[in-house]
Amino acid sequence: MTFDLKALEAIIAEKANASAEQSYTAQLLANGGARAAKKMGEEAVETVIAAIQGDRDELKAESADLLYHLLVVLKAHNISLDEVEAVLAERTGQSGLEEKAGRTE
Repeated sequence: MTFDLKALEAIIAEKANASAEQSYTAQLLANGGARAAKKMGEEAVETVIAAIQGDRDELKAESADLLYHLLVVLKAHNISLDEVEAVLAERTGQSGLEEKAGRTE
């Protein structure tokens, strides 16, 4: 089965319009998406733990959870996957160290 992040982004956009009683995505997006951001943080920690423990199956599962919650957070802030990909494309022409050194933040 082939599945991509753009398909997931579309599913999230659809679920965002459902009632919170019927959609976990809508629940996460309620009140500006703060709950989604908190959940994404939890999933990030769980992903790191799985990576440190070397548990491939758990790492795959937690990575899927993290990607879903990241896309929900992006939706909460009206940022598309295309916009994130554009940032990545800009960075492709330089090394990671050069890119990091050029940040103003």
